[in-house]
Amino acid sequence: MIANLVAVFLFIGVIAYSLLGGADFGAGFWDLTAGGAERGRRPRHLIDTSLGPVWEANHTWLVYCLVFLWSGFPTAFTAITTTLYLPLGIAALGIVLRGAGFAFRKATLRTREQRVYGAVFAASSVLTPYCFGSIAGAIASGRVPTGGDGDAVGSWLNPTSALGGVLAVLVCAYLAGVYLHAAARQQGDPALERYFRDRALLASVLTGAVSVAGIFVLRQDAPRLFHQLSHRALALVVLAALCGVATVLLLLRDRRTGLRMLATAAVALVVLGWGVAQYPYLLGTHLRIGDAASPDATLKVTIGVAIVAGLLIFPSVGLLLLLAGRGRLRPAAQEDLPGPSPRDS
Repeated sequence: MIANLVAVFLFIGVIAYSLLGGADFGAGFWDLTAGGAERGRRPRHLIDTSLGPVWEANHTWLVYCLVFLWSGFPTAFTAITTTLYLPLGIAALGIVLRGAGFAFRKATLRTREQRVYGAVFAASSVLTPYCFGSIAGAIASGRVPTGGDGDAVGSWLNPTSALGGVLAVLVCAYLAGVYLHAAARQQGDPALERYFRDRALLASVLTGAVSVAGIFVLRQDAPRLFHQLSHRALALVVLAALCGVATVLLLLRDRRTGLRMLATAAVALVVLGWGVAQYPYLLGTHLRIGDAASPDATLKVTIGVAIVAGLLIFPSVGLLLLLAGRGRLRPAAQEDLPGPSPRDS
């Protein structure tokens, strides 16, 4: 069915944003917890040089998802935006503020101003994924009515949404920790390599603990999602857990081969498991994909756009990440961290 194909294309965008945007947000989490100006100088420098070339491109996938949801499933788009406008608005504000904070922190030279912009960037990097996770929890637990205009507060302030928000923040931190660990190794900095390895391990352990606790939350608060995760999507959940355990073992043994691939697979499988568990509903427990879809003519155009976008975006993003990973996009002035400290105001 053509509507299912459009839903697949939409979910590819969700997975891509979870991985690329997630690592982006997670870097902000480690920026927030890096400590004072002097203590956090080196971790923040690595975050800046790793994130700087790609942070705008990562949010391409958010635009992709919104356009596909709006064009392919307008009924679901209306229901979600008229019910979850509060977390959506906070997330949108967070994206704007974190972008501004990241840009202005790099441009200013005074420590006081850097602290202000850095705090805006870091705090928004935690708040935004939490809101996205709470939105996913609201949709998955069936709290978004088909007609829209649902409970603007209770729809996203509930146990499943809280679980989704916390998991989103931890997963982002986990991804970023693994990626930054690899980036530190590429730059030949053993101290930073150990620094981010320890944080990646901490994030992975916390993510696992919250996931186990979440079983009891979903069983009580989102029984359909719990049932489908433990039946239809069980193989994906188990594979995700195995990838997570393998990532931890590689980190403990200080092995590099396959590390980022396993971390990426673990997160992708979790998101995919959510999609499989929710199928065939767009709103968790109601509104089937076929019932929410646009006319076939619109869906065919949407698929054509998806194919063209894929041909343009995937190679471009792949090349961007490749060049960034090899350090080809870093400004010459930032090649070496030591140098004059920012002036105090």
